[in-house]
Parts: sequence; structure tokens; C-alpha cells
Amino acid sequence: MTGRELLAASGVLFPDEQGRVLVARVSYRTKHPIEVPGGGWDASDPSPRYTAVREIQEELGITPVLRELACLDWSRDRHRPPIAAFLYWADPLTEAQRATIRLEAEELDSLVYLTPEQLLSALPPLLSRRVGSCALAPRSAAPLELADGLPAGHTALHLRAWPAPAYTGPAGIAALLPPAGDRPAPPPPMDRETYFASRPRIRAKARMLFTDDRGRVLLVRLTPWNGQTAWVLPGGSIEADRELPRDAARRETLEELGWHREPGRLLAIDWVPDVGGELPHTVLVPGSGGELPRTVLVFDGGTVTGEQLSTIRLQEEEIAEWGLFTPEEAKRLLLPPAAQRLAACLAVRDLPPGAGPAELLNGAPATGSPHVARPDGSHG
Repeated sequence: MTGRELLAASGVLFPDEQGRVLVARVSYRTKHPIEVPGGGWDASDPSPRYTAVREIQEELGITPVLRELACLDWSRDRHRPPIAAFLYWADPLTEAQRATIRLEAEELDSLVYLTPEQLLSALPPLLSRRVGSCALAPRSAAPLELADGLPAGHTALHLRAWPAPAYTGPAGIAALLPPAGDRPAPPPPMDRETYFASRPRIRAKARMLFTDDRGRVLLVRLTPWNGQTAWVLPGGSIEADRELPRDAARRETLEELGWHREPGRLLAIDWVPDVGGELPHTVLVPGSGGELPRTVLVFDGGTVTGEQLSTIRLQEEEIAEWGLFTPEEAKRLLLPPAAQRLAACLAVRDLPPGAGPAELLNGAPATGSPHVARPDGSHG
């Protein structure tokens, strides 16, 4: 493992007609038993959206209809690896779905709908901030950009950071939860350290979109690596164990171009399952022979002047040259997924400032509920 690797997880927010959100009680947890349905990304999952559907099928025995990505929360904690946490809105459960729910007996023992106010106190602080942000912000602002559960970027236009309310856990909603019964809580499937060590990792990139006053896009050409090279937006790897994505975008811009530039609005969240979709070479999972997928975050660098362009100082060991290209010219230079990502970013730039970034899968819009096998072997 390196400092660039992090975990990924997906959760699902099921609203009801009263604006409440569904949460579950985890049978083997006593300290923080209330959570949002969902779980960790598996290496066989093609995307976090797929993970969300698979986890709900396993935990509740039903297939959700996913809608928009509610948020991406980049979460750090000294007691565990960093996590890219994806939360998705789903359609409200139908009466037929509610009737067929079958809880994963070894993990969950009850479900309950909570109001946004109840959520803030029933969930542990980080999860409270994350889920509370999604419940309180207008859905038109999705996906929200969060950092350790706190509003960042365009999200700050809709929400202010608030002090964590008093954490009551299950005690604060005891009257709403079915009784747990007299049976002792089962032991957890594994201890925390073993669990985190067993989970697959991803990597992440932070890039910046700069244009000049004619709308031309600034691209840099990487120095040859294994005889190959590529044109890309400025940026690079996020040091996940020590920085947030915005910190990485700021650092990479300074290192590659010599500019002190504050990242603007988050324009795109792109899950790249095949890293060859962004660069002509791959990053291998140590000891596995497989490839590490990555999340690419693109921030708006704004419009740069001719005077600013004249101050570019390239990081010569990594960058061979830079150039300004029309969107059509850039499309021909970039690999297809990166070209699609650029088009999505330019489209988001034209939206009102409070609109969220594009959710992409290898450059293409990621929408709707994926085609996933149900636990009984049939397909949705």
C-alpha cells in the first residue's frame, strides 16, 4: 500500500413521502449501530453505482432504482485509511418492495425512517454531516462536494458548515426502533484492522481546467514513459493519506506550471475502471496483476491571461510541453474518455454556479440503475 491509495464505499438514501430517510441498525455494533444501507466497493464492481445496487441487494434483498449521485465525501481519519464515500439518491420504496425486504440476518436487525433532524443526532458525527448535507441541500445541487463531511466548493453556496449536534445514537430514537430482542449481539465478522487490510484500494487524480480568453483549453504533454506519452489537463495524483482533492489540485498546479492558483468549482467526478482510459499506461495493483481504478476530479481553473501564460514554468521531469487548443483540437489530442470528460466539464461551466459536477463513468454520463444480478440469480 502507498499513500496514494484509498478505499471507496457506496451508500443509498431512500426517501419517503414525508421527507424522511431510511437507516438501518447494525446488529453487531454497540457503539455506532445506526447507518445508511450500503457498503464497500469490491474490486469486481465496475463502478460505485454498481456497488450501491449490489450492497442493497445483499443487505435488503431488493433492487433499488438509483437516481442522482447525492454526494462525494472525501473522508480522512487517523484510525483508518481515507475513503471516497459515494451516496446515491434512490426512488422511494414501493409497497411491494417493502413487503419483500429480507434483512441480511448476520448484519442488520431493523430499519427505520428518520427526519433530517433525527438523522443529525442518531448518526455518528462524520456520517451525520454527510447524510445531513444531502438531506438538507436542494437535490438540484447534487452531487454535493464534501470534505470530511463539510461543504466544499459549490456546496458551500447551499449549506453552511454547522457544529455537530449532540450525538445520541440509538438512545435518541429508541421509541422509533423495533426492540432488538433478548439475543446477544453477534460478534463482528472481523476486527477493524483486518477489515481495512482486506479491502481493495483505488487511486485518485485532481486536474484543473484552464482556458484563455478565446476559450482555448490548456493541455500539457507528459514526458515519455515506457515509450508512450499523452496530452492531459494539468494535474496529477492525490496523496490520499495527507491531502484533500483541492489541496492536490493546488499543489499539482504549482509543481507542473509554477502557478499559485486556487481550485474553483468541481466540474466532474469521473470513475475510471480502466486507467488506460486516461493515460496510455497502467498502474498495477501490487501482487495481483490487475489494475487500480481511479476517480478523476476536475476543478475549474478559470480564464488565464496572456501575461499569466508567459509565467508558466514546466516541471521538466514530468511535462514535455504545454499548448492551447480549441475544444475540437483538444478532443483529437486526448484519449476518448478524457475527451468526453473535457466536454462534460465545459458543459458544467455553462450551468449556474450552484449546480453540481457531472457524474461520469470513464468519461460518459453515469445515470440510471445498472443491470445487476439479484440475490436470487435473476436480473433487474
